[in-house]
Amino acid sequence: MARSRPEPVVGRHRIDTGIAELTRDDIAGGWLLTINGAQSSHIHPDPSILDFEYMRQMVALIEATHRDDAPWRILHLGAAACALPRHLADRHPEARQIAVEIDGALARLAREWFDLPRAPLLRIRVGDAREVITGLTEHTRDVIVRDAFVGARAPRHLTTQEFLAQVRRVLAPGGLYLANCGDTRDLALARSEVATAASVFAHVAVVADAAMLKGRRTGNVVLAASDSPIDATSDLVRTLLSDPAPAKILTGRQAREFGSGTVVHDPDHDHDHDHDEPDPPRP
Repeated sequence: MARSRPEPVVGRHRIDTGIAELTRDDIAGGWLLTINGAQSSHIHPDPSILDFEYMRQMVALIEATHRDDAPWRILHLGAAACALPRHLADRHPEARQIAVEIDGALARLAREWFDLPRAPLLRIRVGDAREVITGLTEHTRDVIVRDAFVGARAPRHLTTQEFLAQVRRVLAPGGLYLANCGDTRDLALARSEVATAASVFAHVAVVADAAMLKGRRTGNVVLAASDSPIDATSDLVRTLLSDPAPAKILTGRQAREFGSGTVVHDPDHDHDHDHDEPDPPRP
């Protein structure tokens, strides 16, 4: 007889990188996971439901740009409770996904508590995202998603031109890179990330709600980059606008103009200290 899955344990839990706190979400349903005080994942009993709007935007971008019949090969850099991989496995069970999570204790709890797909649908690999991607074979992933955070911002070594060169090397021709950029109202970090991506990839796009793009609130901006065109098709625009949190997409010249920040380099290449801003909230 199969062993039943243990009920997720509400409360505070010591993990390798600090404290994880799991609470029940009595409004949306499911569980909310915070890491060191920052919202990290929301897991609903129904894997078809994604509570975080930026994740729904990422799904819309993936499905709009990858339509071939071959099984998708998706790499997630940053996993937490694996809400996005779980959702994609539900919608596209033929996909093969690897999620890289730096915190081994957190990865173990996610496997114990939640109905995550098993290998080969979803493998969880414990390690630093930069080290893992540097060791991967070129042209072996169709989609790479960066959703890793230290506190309220992405680790700097996952935002540089040198890191994105590794991402581009690992992506198959026409592959798609997506990044969750948490930022304040000044949008300095998001603009810099878009500028850095535009220095590596031929095409970039930006997705967020109109208030975020106008600098009226803090929140999340989704960056998309590829060597193939990223088009704001009518279907994609309709999907983004019909979401419970309607979003806007910038492509082409508009996206590159949004990316007016400084290109970020690894420390041994970079003497610019303009990116030492206080941490923005997430998400």
